Amino acid sequence: MPHYPGPLLTRPNAQALAAAREAGSTTWTGSLDLGRSQADAVLHHDTWQWRGQHYPYPGKLRDRTIYYWDGEGFEPVSRFSGSLIKLVPTEWGAPTFEIDGIKMLPTSKESPMDDARRKVALIEPRGKAVLDTCGGLGYFAACCLEAGVASIQSFEKNEDVLWLRTLNPWSPDPDAPANGGRLELSHGDVSLAIAQIASSSVDALLHDPPRFGIAGELYSQAFYDQLARVLRRGGRLFHYTGSPNKLTSGRDVPNEVAKRLEKAGFKAQLALDGVLASRR
Repeated sequence: MPHYPGPLLTRPNAQALAAAREAGSTTWTGSLDLGRSQADAVLHHDTWQWRGQHYPYPGKLRDRTIYYWDGEGFEPVSRFSGSLIKLVPTEWGAPTFEIDGIKMLPTSKESPMDDARRKVALIEPRGKAVLDTCGGLGYFAACCLEAGVASIQSFEKNEDVLWLRTLNPWSPDPDAPANGGRLELSHGDVSLAIAQIASSSVDALLHDPPRFGIAGELYSQAFYDQLARVLRRGGRLFHYTGSPNKLTSGRDVPNEVAKRLEKAGFKAQLALDGVLASRR
């Protein structure tokens, strides 16, 4: 799917557009791509113009919501097909997303891109072939491309998340010339697709699965055995775990994961909010 080229509105920048018009200004300077760039919008009485296109001033917009132009009006960047999936603005520019109200990326202390950059640095992607098992919005992939990865193969199971990526200017576009064809993004379930990946063909791994209750198969011994099979000896893996249910159930997911990875043939240690492992 091609990436969306139009403006993205949030309540604050829509209010700023309207306020500039009410103040008699003929232009407004700000970001209409979630902080990726700054540009001028030309203000008219009934419409405003950006990148050569005219748009109406939107009505009242909801907080914590991003809107895109669908050709007829500004609509929320959200979909419901069994679960409500929504792109959510952050103070950092790069958005997060929610599934049924559950935030999928950490954003309370730093940008989700900066969070991804620290985790990606642990596998040292420069010049490597990387497997990104659960692509999400693509921030791991974006950081790998930024760091000089040779190639990255990324899987995403949820079609609605792939749609969010086409509307998010922070998500890397596999077809963008700047990425040089290094990113291969597949719509697929990595727990099944991994069986088709050749043994010892991957230099490094990034594994950021949904929580255990949603995708237990991605925490299974069988799947970790497959990760060990496709990763060359000495290759690194970062596995995001967080600490779900630790306070309520006493369950220690990071150490459970580390033990399974050790059994699969990794040397594992806790790092950041997950597990860093190397293939023995």
